[in-house]
Amino acid sequence: MKTILGLILIGAVTAGAAADPQITSWFTLPSSQSARIYRNNAAKAANQPVTTWSNGRNAQSRPAYCGVQEILSSANWIYVRSTGLGSQIMGPWLNGYFPNLPTDQHFIFAIPRHPTVQSGNRFNHLGEIGMFVDGVRMFDAGDAFSYSHQNGRDADPRAGIGQGDHVWNRDALVNEGHTFDAALAHQQNRGTYHYHVEPIALRYELGDHVDFDSSTKTYRESSYAPTKHSPILGWMQDGYPLYGPYGYSNSTNPASGVRRMVSGFALRNGANGTDNLAQSGRTTLPAWAAREQNRSARLSDFETGPAVTERYSLGHYMEDYAYIGDCGKKLGKDFDLDELNGRWCVTPEFPQGTYAYFTTIDANGQPVYPYNMGRRYHGNPVGQLVPGIHEPVKTNFLAHANAPMKTAPTAANAKLVWENGGYEAK
Repeated sequence: MKTILGLILIGAVTAGAAADPQITSWFTLPSSQSARIYRNNAAKAANQPVTTWSNGRNAQSRPAYCGVQEILSSANWIYVRSTGLGSQIMGPWLNGYFPNLPTDQHFIFAIPRHPTVQSGNRFNHLGEIGMFVDGVRMFDAGDAFSYSHQNGRDADPRAGIGQGDHVWNRDALVNEGHTFDAALAHQQNRGTYHYHVEPIALRYELGDHVDFDSSTKTYRESSYAPTKHSPILGWMQDGYPLYGPYGYSNSTNPASGVRRMVSGFALRNGANGTDNLAQSGRTTLPAWAAREQNRSARLSDFETGPAVTERYSLGHYMEDYAYIGDCGKKLGKDFDLDELNGRWCVTPEFPQGTYAYFTTIDANGQPVYPYNMGRRYHGNPVGQLVPGIHEPVKTNFLAHANAPMKTAPTAANAKLVWENGGYEAK
């Protein structure tokens, strides 16, 4: 089944684009299907998804298509039009009590075709970091909230605290994981369905060493040894690919076998050369965070975090992790991925080599920090959501040939915008 999906996917875009992974890697097979959700656990158990929904806050009053709807390209950019809705049955979230539901986002995401490496050590205030090949948005490892030293607790806008000091930043999986669906995704208050960690349902659809239990409707890592390199799961805003967790053992030798890529981060629990926050308290930042935040690793009294307790357990904050390359361990020997969660390597799509990010899981198949990307891009993050397209483009994929859409006008100042579910030239 998964092999057939892969073969169909390869033929889903124009043959002339066959050599360009930025065009051919998109998962377009479900693009003509209606997005579906399970409203609650009972609906999931009975296998009764719906194509329209509302909770009074987020409403999808008409059925919307799944994910990628159009792929366009110019000499320097790839443009992907998407609804942002997953192709798997989404939900439920907290058995129907989660306050947000996903909605059709009808956005255009632009990705640079020729990524360039960042110069220097420029910290990026992250958030949305890229898009998965099914057209669903990718968020960074944080949940946007941090510890507020003055208030002695994590920030909470409902308590009038705002987002906190941005020194001890909360890990989204640890603090929001209970709101994820079986695919490990959820949505924010505007209905944007997104992942902070690996997209396990997408990995299953792409044939990446994941099994689906049809009785419980859940996904899990396959128990047998991986036999092939992971596929491209998404594209970062800097234009470099994100792969699943399995790569070549030797980064430059495709004949070296395939294994799980090992993250370069470890909890600050005294192992792997790290300090022990349970003993020292959260009084210092790991070296990577000091670099990214441009502050001293030894914190002032008003910057310290809470003691390690059951409420603020180790791993509660992203800064609870150390990059073990700063702790005497060796990249390429003790671990595989740099502090950005990537490496320079050859892959099936890039036999001459590329920088690539890898989603990270542990030996039990559970997501591990930093999940998809560290706190900084390898390249310049010029990719972004755009309101329209201001240059002539080639249409590489169009999900609905009979829809009222037009390709780009030839005028240099032409603009394409997406209105009422389709493109109109203006």
